[in-house]
Amino acid sequence: MTPVDSTLDLLNDPAGVLPSSAVHLGRKAVISREDIIAAALKLIGPHRSVSTLSLREVAREAGIAPNSFYRQFRDMDELAVALIDRAGRSLRQIIGEARHRATSEQSVVAGSIHAFMEQLRSDDKLLHILLCEGTVGSDAYKQAVERELSFFEDELRLDLIRLSVANKTALFEPALTAKAITRLVFAMGASALDIPAEKHGELTAQLVTMVRMIIVGTQTMAAAQIKPA
Repeated sequence: MTPVDSTLDLLNDPAGVLPSSAVHLGRKAVISREDIIAAALKLIGPHRSVSTLSLREVAREAGIAPNSFYRQFRDMDELAVALIDRAGRSLRQIIGEARHRATSEQSVVAGSIHAFMEQLRSDDKLLHILLCEGTVGSDAYKQAVERELSFFEDELRLDLIRLSVANKTALFEPALTAKAITRLVFAMGASALDIPAEKHGELTAQLVTMVRMIIVGTQTMAAAQIKPA
């Protein structure tokens, strides 16, 4: 037990006669990282980011004393980074499956964007974390989101190269192409949080067209680059 634990217990039980489990009646005796993450996810949403949560709110939702939080996480920044990492892994798996089913650049674009927007419409709190935390919160949050975006970009780069080779199409600056697509999709996804759900279909169609513009542009630039003088 930490000194903070002991102090809180004495405040609740000055005589020191109650067992530890009785001091905080109704609170969980054992808490895991998963319990705290689940509690945080219950509190956030499209218009409530991790950066607005307090440690006491999360502890109350998890059914633990605030000091017990520190047994699993160093601070709220560490909890936020864990949530962002989980969000990135979850979305990469969903979009990766859509991309691997694709057989052309066009189906990669459409499949990935539709998978992304479906998650958005499903009120996926993990996706909301990725869309919101890159612009608010601490530097640790922003760095974690940037790291996840770079993972998306690298996976998309490899898929674009794979399809370029399979379809014998040119590709100019694959890494930059993947970055342009990823940043566009996430920026448009963030803006979609503030529009009615019935307009998501229109936004999705626009986004597919925009990304295809990038694909055509990179192919045209590559063809011009390798064109004989």
